[in-house]
Amino acid sequence: MSSNTSSTKDLLIEIGTEELPPKALQTLSNAFTAGVVDGLKKASLEASEVISYAAPRRLAILLKDVPVKQADQSVERKGPAKAAAFDADGNPTKAVEGFARSCGVAPQELEEIETPKGTWLIFKQEVAGKSTSDLVPEIVSQSLAKLPIPKRMRWGASDIEFVRPVHWIVMMQGSDIIEGEILGVASSNTTKGHRFHHPDAITITQASTYAEQLRTTGHVIASFNERRDEVRKQAEAAAKTLGGIAQLDDALVDEVTALIEKPIAVSGSFGEEFLDIPQECLISSMQDHQKYFPVVDDSGKLLPYFITTSNIDSINVDAVRQGNERVIRPRFADAKFFWDQDCKVTLESRRDASKKIVFQQKLGTLYEKTERVAKLAGFIADELSTDKQNAIRAAELSKCDLSSEMVNEFAELQGIMGRYYAEKDGENTDVANAMHEQYQPGFAGDVIPTGMTGKVLSLSDKLDTLMGIFAIGMKPTGSKDPFSLRRAALGVLRIIIEGELSLDLKALLQNAATGLKDKVDADDAVNDTFKYIMERLPAYYKDQGIDAETVEAVASLRPTHPLDFDHRVKAVAAFKALPEAESLAAANKRISNILKKVDGNIAETVDESLLEEQAEKALYQSVKAQQEKVAPLFASGDYSSALTSLAGLRDDVDSFFDGVMVMADDEKLKNNRLALLNQLRNLFLNIADLSRL
Repeated sequence: MSSNTSSTKDLLIEIGTEELPPKALQTLSNAFTAGVVDGLKKASLEASEVISYAAPRRLAILLKDVPVKQADQSVERKGPAKAAAFDADGNPTKAVEGFARSCGVAPQELEEIETPKGTWLIFKQEVAGKSTSDLVPEIVSQSLAKLPIPKRMRWGASDIEFVRPVHWIVMMQGSDIIEGEILGVASSNTTKGHRFHHPDAITITQASTYAEQLRTTGHVIASFNERRDEVRKQAEAAAKTLGGIAQLDDALVDEVTALIEKPIAVSGSFGEEFLDIPQECLISSMQDHQKYFPVVDDSGKLLPYFITTSNIDSINVDAVRQGNERVIRPRFADAKFFWDQDCKVTLESRRDASKKIVFQQKLGTLYEKTERVAKLAGFIADELSTDKQNAIRAAELSKCDLSSEMVNEFAELQGIMGRYYAEKDGENTDVANAMHEQYQPGFAGDVIPTGMTGKVLSLSDKLDTLMGIFAIGMKPTGSKDPFSLRRAALGVLRIIIEGELSLDLKALLQNAATGLKDKVDADDAVNDTFKYIMERLPAYYKDQGIDAETVEAVASLRPTHPLDFDHRVKAVAAFKALPEAESLAAANKRISNILKKVDGNIAETVDESLLEEQAEKALYQSVKAQQEKVAPLFASGDYSSALTSLAGLRDDVDSFFDGVMVMADDEKLKNNRLALLNQLRNLFLNIADLSRL
């Protein structure tokens, strides 16, 4: 092995395995890298740059410029006080003997140190730093042991466990091999290339040449990001030659990237007769079953083509294309059969089938749920003065597609197929669209329903679920949320706020609770459910750059209308940017503290004849003027304009606190000033509790 006197070297670690789970590859890579970096950091060894590699058969890390050894350290241990270390005859006590023994020296070899508390004995030792090569094997083993692997497997006759069988280990420092054994495999400087194009061993000459040697000799692009970019680029180019656009779902691109070592895009086609089937069915089949990228036109309409990514650079591309085309045809034929069968009956005729599908044991069947949702949807429609019959009809049909052949095969198409079946049956357009929109928003960043019927149905469905699950005592705990109540709660808030619906959330929950009376007494769970939903708001606003104290300032007033809550939060956030905000927030806090200490009731009116100081007279006139000015603004919900107006009180408020003694000896003066402060505080409490800022 070569020797190198430089203080740093590149460090390479590679774990060679059988094909790793594609959907877990990035998670495993990130966790492995983090574990190794953390282990080195704890050993006072840090790299100037860290590069992760992740491919189907390997997890690897290149750490640049890692010190070849730890720095020497001066270790100092404090022992007993000198007074307790020796007896009257000067002989060492048991305390000092034990301390010296633990340090590996005689008591006479200990040093003394003077402190404000007296003289103490200490042990000093220079500890030589360990070489990086001695530390790396254990750091790697520890990182691998902590990987988030739900189920580990064994192979051969060994008891060693890992996510997949391990076949080779590379650990190198510069050009030197780091000796060690990881998961039962001895380390070396040899890796393996592409499973088919270069299955033979490849000797890595330097840690820094790892990726390039794999690319040129081994036909493997080790970098996940580079491989993903190549998958995208090739798919886009292939689709362009077909006159279309590749539909590249991010999750599918990542999965394909994790399945191949070197991407080769191959295009294929299918019969145009299949385009009569709803395109979501074909796209779902291509993406989920075959890992193909669909090709669409500029308007998003599916074209009779697909792009597959091969792991083999075949000399006969036509054979690869034809093989993939042969595989997709039977799947599309199945989809066509399901569609044709489903179209033989109406969506409404499937309602009876939902009587046999249990939603939740204590809450009944899906049929019973849709009956409750229909009543709640009618109530909400009345509140919003929108089409009540459409809302009820949409609720009644909302779960009918779950018993269709297509949804049974492609569960992710629930709602989407409901829309197609409703359109086929000639249902109202808003009703048909609501079949799909009821599930929106379905994930972080998803859109809310666009149609009013869709908004009403989505709200009703989510509120019935939330109210029902809370009523039977199954609210989420920790990370367990089997009914996705967190997502439903946030969805309710987003629909009301972003859909600009003037609705009282507590009244909606009370109505939902009434609908559940045949199954469970839900009235007592209304407050808990309301609180749970509103607790989603701090995170919702955090994503918009609004801090928690602003939200708390509004939440402390316990508004029950989420849209009104939103208007208040936005107004307070804008108010905080004003130059007067800090002073008025402090004044509100001061007033709040003063009023908390008052025993008994505070007068609601101010006796103008008792105002003595000029500062209190000025504040009284300003408060009186603001009361008249902002009353119509409060009534119309224009909180931003109201707060901007109230900001004009700052100078009078500051002058009041500078020149007026609130807790005067004269009881009448004191109570009158408290009444004035109470009126001032109540002005702001019409919007938020600014003392929380």
